[in-house]
Amino acid sequence: MNIDMPLSELKTYMGSSPKPEDFNEYWNRGLSDVGNLSLDYELVFADIQTDRVECFHLYFTGVGGAKIHCKLVRPKNAPKNGPGVVMFHGYSVDSGDWLDKIAYASNGITVIALDCRGQGGKSEDTLTVKGSTLRGHIIRGIDDPNPDNLYYRQVFLDTVQTARILMSMDSVDSDRVGVFGISQGGALATACAALEPRIKELVAVYPFLSDYKRVWDMDMNNSAYAEIAEYFRNFDPTHEREDEIFNKLGYIDIQNFSEKINARTLWVTGMIDAVCPPSSQFAAYNKIQTKKEIILYHEYAHEHLPHLSDKAFKRFLFL
Repeated sequence: MNIDMPLSELKTYMGSSPKPEDFNEYWNRGLSDVGNLSLDYELVFADIQTDRVECFHLYFTGVGGAKIHCKLVRPKNAPKNGPGVVMFHGYSVDSGDWLDKIAYASNGITVIALDCRGQGGKSEDTLTVKGSTLRGHIIRGIDDPNPDNLYYRQVFLDTVQTARILMSMDSVDSDRVGVFGISQGGALATACAALEPRIKELVAVYPFLSDYKRVWDMDMNNSAYAEIAEYFRNFDPTHEREDEIFNKLGYIDIQNFSEKINARTLWVTGMIDAVCPPSSQFAAYNKIQTKKEIILYHEYAHEHLPHLSDKAFKRFLFL
């Protein structure tokens, strides 16, 4: 079964969406903004605790003054310089249950899990933009004259600040930190690993936010990228601004981050994924220049992948 290019073509596909000429300057400016923020945070005990770990709600102030929420789970009486993992969630939901994080912390790994702004968790979205905010976060800020007001710029920078907060903790060795995410979370983990070069391990599972033009050309109007089609339908039905729109989306396209990744990488793709098509994922994977491995689930789509959680856990156990 195949919904995309043959595997032989996927292995060499390098993407079709544009990369803005000032991409590096754009993100250097963003990193400068994060660098000016405090790594201070507030901890509040959660209503679930165990004999071996401590669970907290963690709050910090992100770019734009937004109050950002994370879940933090750490081993009790943790020795200094242990490993840490940053977890990122899928589109529209939140940082998830405590259980998987408790499993990690019970084995000596400090875990922090970010709630994306304005989605299903407790993080604030303080971004004010000009233009449409009709539906979806990909297009949030696309009509604003200032590209710094793209929604995902704020979230990508939140990932960096979250990782740096984790790295600043006494229980964590800043050189033993990994990132893990599925779908939107896979995209955020990828961006984080590119923007924070100290990240040592990246596990990205069928990542979202990649190669927007390719997905558009595939006419995937029922995919996670459907908001792009809806944007054109409502605000540019004759596509007079098509090149401008896709170029601007290039600032938040993870394939444009890939070559900056230093982390050892595990990439996971479902080969009949109609939500985040395989070619959009390969566009980012093929540009990664560090040590990497891809696992293909040939008969699987954008769904639960058997044994994946165990594979990821094993990678992080040996950070």
